Amino acid sequence: MKYEFLTESAINLLDTIFDGVYIVDNDRRILFWNKAAEKLTGFTKDDVIGKHCRDDVLNHIDENGNLLCKGKCPILKVFKSGESRSEKVYPLSKTGRRFPVQTNISAIEDSKGEIVAAIEVFRDISIVEDHRILQEKFQNLIKKYVSTATLREVETLISSNITTNVKQRDLSILYLDVVGFTTFTEKNSSEDAVHMLNDLFGVCDVITRESLGDIDKFVGDALMATFVDANDAVKAADKILNQALPELNRQRNENGKDVINIRVGINSGIVLQGNIGTKDRSDLTVIGDVVNTAARIEHAAEPDNLFISESTAARLEETVLSKFEPAGTIKLKGKSEIIKVFRLVK
Repeated sequence: MKYEFLTESAINLLDTIFDGVYIVDNDRRILFWNKAAEKLTGFTKDDVIGKHCRDDVLNHIDENGNLLCKGKCPILKVFKSGESRSEKVYPLSKTGRRFPVQTNISAIEDSKGEIVAAIEVFRDISIVEDHRILQEKFQNLIKKYVSTATLREVETLISSNITTNVKQRDLSILYLDVVGFTTFTEKNSSEDAVHMLNDLFGVCDVITRESLGDIDKFVGDALMATFVDANDAVKAADKILNQALPELNRQRNENGKDVINIRVGINSGIVLQGNIGTKDRSDLTVIGDVVNTAARIEHAAEPDNLFISESTAARLEETVLSKFEPAGTIKLKGKSEIIKVFRLVK
């Protein structure tokens, strides 16, 4: 079917701009793919023209790792509402590398006012994301040099305004727990169990801080940490697993104590951060599906290994991502989505 908006002059114009542009009909079949789209994704016109978005041409995921092409596609929302949309998504390039783009989608109407197509304009925002991460890292670093009196004053202000101090943040959540902790407590005294956790968590705390992360909470034999940069989260987990833990176990073995085995999982996305609790007691923490998913990825991980989600993999530098291999999929309890996970290669 030929559309009047795909004139020769329109094609020439769209091919001159620096942003990626593609047009789909109301069945999401790709009709146009400009030169910038080829450059950004590695896919040529021959690779994509005539194919449908739902064929996983770019395999878009959102910030939380949800696959968009199978049901949550923003283009479908534009077709349904007629209103333009702007979202941050992570397409998959031809090389297999994900990258962040800001995408803007608008409906195209025919002479009768009926929506017959949609145009999507997308821009690589990797530099913008890098700047945001660096800025947040800088702010977190400054906090370490603020006086105790100033911090207490800020905390007082925060605790007096709990309900309005909640904000959305793009963070990577690291979950870590001890494998077979119940068995350990059955074989050892309660004092030994406490000492073991303190030794492990002490090492994790140091490495987390060195990697510009924060320990959010300790829950029994598990800990949760937050990172602005997914690369920092992975590097911290790698150092814990492959440097700190072996050394700690070497010392424990020399002292005739049981070795420690752990599992680690990381997920990235938009979380709610704020003071959660009551007027008398509250904690600055993060909540949301991204946090819950991180815990479930950790639970699915193999002992002494790190599993990460696809949304975390999408945020990693190539040198860091190259250390991972596909580890299959996991089904989240109470959800229809199946998420891909990746294993750190030892």
